[in-house]
Amino acid sequence: MALIHLAILLPLIAAIAIGVIYRYYKRLHLGWFVLPVPLIIVIYLLTLIPRVSSNQLIYESLAIMPRIGMNFDVYIDGLGLLFAILISGIGALVVLYSIGYLSHREDLGSFYVYLLMFMSAMLGVVLNDNVLMLYLFWELTSISSFLLIAFWFMKERSLYGAQKSMLITMGGGFLMLGGFILLYIMTGTFSIREMLNQVSAIQESPLAPLAVVLILFGAFTKSAQFPFYIWLPDAMEAPTPVSAYLHSATMVKAGIYLVARLTPLFAFSELWVWIILLGGLITMAWASFNAIRKDDLKAVLAFSTVSQLGLIMSLLGLGALSVVTGANEEYFSIAVVAAVFHLINHATFKGALFMVTGIVDHEAGTRSLKKLGGLLTVMPVSFTLTLITALSMAGLPPFNGFLSKELFLEAMIHVGDANFSALADVAFIFPLLAIVGSIFTFIYSILLIYGVFFGKRTYDTPKEPHEAPALMLISPAILTVLVLVFGFFPNVLSGTIIDPAAMSIMASDTPLETHLYMWHGFANPALWATVFIVITGTLLFYFRDKWMFIYDYHKDRFTLNYLYDQGLIYSRFGSRKITDSYMSGFIRSYLVYIFLFFIVMGILTLLNTGIRISFDDMAPVGIHEMAVVLIILVSIAVILGTKSRMVSIIMLGAIGFSMSLFFVFFRAADLALTQLAIETVTTALFLVCFYHLPKNSRHQERMRFKLTNFLVSLGVALIVIIIGLTAYSNQLFDRISEFHIENVYELAAGGNMVNVILVDFRGFDTLFETLVFGIAGIGIYSLMKLRLNRKDGNNEEHAEESRI
Repeated sequence: MALIHLAILLPLIAAIAIGVIYRYYKRLHLGWFVLPVPLIIVIYLLTLIPRVSSNQLIYESLAIMPRIGMNFDVYIDGLGLLFAILISGIGALVVLYSIGYLSHREDLGSFYVYLLMFMSAMLGVVLNDNVLMLYLFWELTSISSFLLIAFWFMKERSLYGAQKSMLITMGGGFLMLGGFILLYIMTGTFSIREMLNQVSAIQESPLAPLAVVLILFGAFTKSAQFPFYIWLPDAMEAPTPVSAYLHSATMVKAGIYLVARLTPLFAFSELWVWIILLGGLITMAWASFNAIRKDDLKAVLAFSTVSQLGLIMSLLGLGALSVVTGANEEYFSIAVVAAVFHLINHATFKGALFMVTGIVDHEAGTRSLKKLGGLLTVMPVSFTLTLITALSMAGLPPFNGFLSKELFLEAMIHVGDANFSALADVAFIFPLLAIVGSIFTFIYSILLIYGVFFGKRTYDTPKEPHEAPALMLISPAILTVLVLVFGFFPNVLSGTIIDPAAMSIMASDTPLETHLYMWHGFANPALWATVFIVITGTLLFYFRDKWMFIYDYHKDRFTLNYLYDQGLIYSRFGSRKITDSYMSGFIRSYLVYIFLFFIVMGILTLLNTGIRISFDDMAPVGIHEMAVVLIILVSIAVILGTKSRMVSIIMLGAIGFSMSLFFVFFRAADLALTQLAIETVTTALFLVCFYHLPKNSRHQERMRFKLTNFLVSLGVALIVIIIGLTAYSNQLFDRISEFHIENVYELAAGGNMVNVILVDFRGFDTLFETLVFGIAGIGIYSLMKLRLNRKDGNNEEHAEESRI
């Protein structure tokens, strides 16, 4: 195991220690013990930047299940390193912020254990080269995020949001696994690096389109793309540190990572390019349009996140064009650079905005825009942080969001230059959607600033607002400083972080030599697009009361949320109806289903393989064997006819003892002794138990003949007989007994073959059988102790039950 493996697993290891610490030490906030974990990881990852930026890729393998190709293979290039730094870096800030946000009254142990689980899972997703391991970590993010969203499980909305996120993201993940399996079928490997060497095989395979669709299901559900975005706004019921971490910087970007990582594999596919490009732009425009109508600050930010993710996704769609048409296509290379840069920028300004929103909620007691307003003088530091980060989100200079937004607009305006499919014919749609989405992004960004800090105080907040303590302000302040630094000095990232990540997406070794700057001259169309967005957005914001009525036409019953809720209701109703139709509550019914399935499968198997029965090698049947069979048949007839439990048990014992005689006849003395011992013990126990059981039914039970049961039992008997005769007549493999005879002394140095089989060849089987006996013994001992504890005069009835 290499150091990078330990870095990925460190949060999981720490989660165990954190659970122990929280149990025995609660004087200091648990977050202080958690904080060093992401700090250590991010410092270690930062030391890898020089190696990765000089094209020295890091690869470490750890075999887990090599026979099925499932290895813990860590592969670090520019793309993986960027995501890993974001996960650990933002994670450290979120942990610091949570120390001020969560009080000791919360279940801090569970919170940080879930958070550390999530951190390990995300690191495993972005640093793994094996798609099977990637899938395992992928689903671990869904499970841990479910636990985090449902952290306040007393609230119904938290449980609803957690369930919704898990159903949608895990459903997409399951489909994604199907895509990975198709990739394995096409390439014969689970390694992404090795798949990259077989792009031509994927391109020629008829399975490629299906693989594209299945994998994009996983990416779109995880990154909340249209129409799967509906889980993200409901996930905002989670504590704000969770929202800042999972829903702004990490989990929702897992789908973005997957698309970026697999772009070199699927960029040849028009399906891939069209789905990502159009899906991303529609998501951006639709989510930003819906963000404005929300009253909850976190809901606004949730739709904002969906919109920004759509922006990045569309840029990756354009970036795919750079791969398929050549890495030197300038505008499409710009798109990839813009995607990577906006990924970083979004993590900074959106993380800070979520944290400031949490501060407002924490200090004012509400996130409702109707109750907030006029907090500029009350919370000046929070206002400053919001002003800078929200304007960056709106794409205004001199902040980092302006730089990446301008690159985005520039790429969309020039999309018609691509010589790709029918792109040139519909090229006007892309800048149109980009500008419309950007206008609404500008409006909700201004709304966040104005709605909270300007206007008249409502004095309708549950708490008297005041500025947050310094501990809660440090993390958003650091992110805000990064917004400024990356805005004024963007090239600190270009050569070290952005270019290596962009080159990984384009699978190119050619240095991009990116140089970012604010001013591109008046001839730049992106500049005028920005001016148009600002002017139009300002006018629409000022006259918003004149046009907001259009949202009234969007009725709830026409929303995707309504469709999801109704789907859940009717699926539950339908599944209950189906289940009630065959789950009668009687064991006899379930046995009929099981035996019917056995009969059907047996008939199908026999029809496919044929029936070949030979009586040549069978031994003659003696009179003593026929006598034993007659005893068994008589015993069965008595069991069916008798109304006494005791007689039935005795007859069952007679069948078992008769079976042991067969072992004697066939000279299997050990089996005969075992059978006799078991029959003796079980018959005695059953007799004792049933003798003391009360007679619950006062009515006489009538045994009626049921044709269905008779046919099923007859079918089972015939199938078993045929299978037995067929197995005996067709020797497909060498007898295992020959192996035992030849190796009993050679391998185990034993003279008694039965003992050697039990102790050596089937040693583990015997061990687990012994374990079962041990567990049964513990259970019996527990029941005996339970009887003693309940033996009191006031509870004679329960004492009697316990004794029985």
